[in-house]
Amino acid sequence: MEDKAKNNNNKYSIIVPTYNERLNIALLVYLIFKHLRDVDFEIIVVDDGSPDATQSVVQQLQQVYGEDRILLRPRPRKLGLGTAYIHGLKHVTGNFVVIMDADLSHHPKYLPSFIKKQLETGADIVTGTRYVQGGGVHGWNLMRKLTSRGANVLAHTLLWPGVSDLTGSFRLYKKSALEDIISSVVSKGYVFQMEMIVRASRKGYHIEEVPITFVDRVYGSSKLGGSEIVEYLKGLAYLLVTT
Repeated sequence: MEDKAKNNNNKYSIIVPTYNERLNIALLVYLIFKHLRDVDFEIIVVDDGSPDATQSVVQQLQQVYGEDRILLRPRPRKLGLGTAYIHGLKHVTGNFVVIMDADLSHHPKYLPSFIKKQLETGADIVTGTRYVQGGGVHGWNLMRKLTSRGANVLAHTLLWPGVSDLTGSFRLYKKSALEDIISSVVSKGYVFQMEMIVRASRKGYHIEEVPITFVDRVYGSSKLGGSEIVEYLKGLAYLLVTT
């Protein structure tokens, strides 16, 4: 990691929502610790009652890394991605918050770049993007690539948010900014991330981007389906009217 990222006194709270991520969570935690050796951080796992014993794996990880570094803050059932972040935010002790997926589609190797970018620019938000030079997607078929790209183009055309990747969910926030933005967000599911970044842009927050390569999950099944696409279109219409 760059010296600038090494020598800062910030604490980073990493919120990781999970549902049936037993096969991924241990590797994700290992990689976070590997890439943030010189950074003060905690991992907050918000598990929505996974039936695959994800919570049991997290409890074993707590024995290895410590309950002060890995916090398990479960909920009884699936209650939506947006509310998972709200729940996790109640338990953070850091002054910066990272949100990322548990399925290894967001590689922790990018975290030092997020931290470095924030320290260099003073940004309120640093977001990972697939749609600039150096970014990309690995493991998706052509139809899914076209769907994702089309969703972003459509949102850009209608909303002009000032960022290249609206539906990405790998981001670093100043805690104060996240608390302010999330309090005005209505969406709970797939469209939550898009509403977050649009609201942030409208509120005038300083947003920077870091190119990332999104890798499709290796273990488990995707939670994205037809209902989420319909929800996205409804959310887009809502934001067009309200922002």
